Amino acid sequence: MRHRSSKRRFGLLAVITWLYVLWSLVPVLIAVRISFNSGKSRSAFQSLSMRWFTGDPASVWRSEELQTALVNTLKLAGLTMLIATPLGIAMAIGLQRWRGRVSRGANNLMLLPLVTPEIVVGVSLFLIFTQVYTSVPRGFTTQLLGHVTFTMSYVVIIVRGRLLSIGPHFEEAARDLGATRIQALRMVLLPQLGPAIFASLMVVFATSVDDFVISSFLSTGASSETVPIKIYSSARAAATPNVNALATVMLIITLFAVGLAWLAMRLFRKGGVDGDASLTSMSI
Repeated sequence: MRHRSSKRRFGLLAVITWLYVLWSLVPVLIAVRISFNSGKSRSAFQSLSMRWFTGDPASVWRSEELQTALVNTLKLAGLTMLIATPLGIAMAIGLQRWRGRVSRGANNLMLLPLVTPEIVVGVSLFLIFTQVYTSVPRGFTTQLLGHVTFTMSYVVIIVRGRLLSIGPHFEEAARDLGATRIQALRMVLLPQLGPAIFASLMVVFATSVDDFVISSFLSTGASSETVPIKIYSSARAAATPNVNALATVMLIITLFAVGLAWLAMRLFRKGGVDGDASLTSMSI
């Protein structure tokens, strides 16, 4: 009887989970399907066509405005990953090894960007770059600095969680065997941080690609528009599904990035297992 009741509860949880997944995915699938309409309707399904991807003058492939927004988004997300992730890793390692009352205060400050409303962060960055750091070039440069500032906290939290699970024992063992601090960090600690680094890269990429508030506050016009800004400004006035096609392209790029991360994680774990096995055989 107890087994049957627990099985029913788990079945109910599974049904609720799948209903939530469907509720979340159906609007996205509808928007993707409309992007393949052969006509200009954005409210009804029409025959399948690639018109709004390549064929029409207003399509993603042929529209200069849509291409500019797409390139700006990818360039911004890529540079944000390359800057925020190494800085976040270094800061996480430093905070993990920093002891004292000041370190606890610094750890708490790292949580502020996560709990602060994004609209407040966007307004604050806008005021800083327009009133204080006026020499910083407006547009893409300020957007990049804003994205790095906002996303670095995610990297610190993810990497610190991994550092807590690893512990200091591996580095101490490497130091006992004659490795320097840099060698222990590069050859022992960083390889074990691989899953956290990949997760940080994906979180930073997804956050930067999806960001609208900070990008819009720090944008200076069409030359620095990103895909979220373009979709927001065109969704109400646009009479064609080209915005749906632009969103579909971004969805495909994001899924491709996630797939690469998943493949890299599998290769990393496989390499880790093979490495452990080889070390065990050598010791035997």
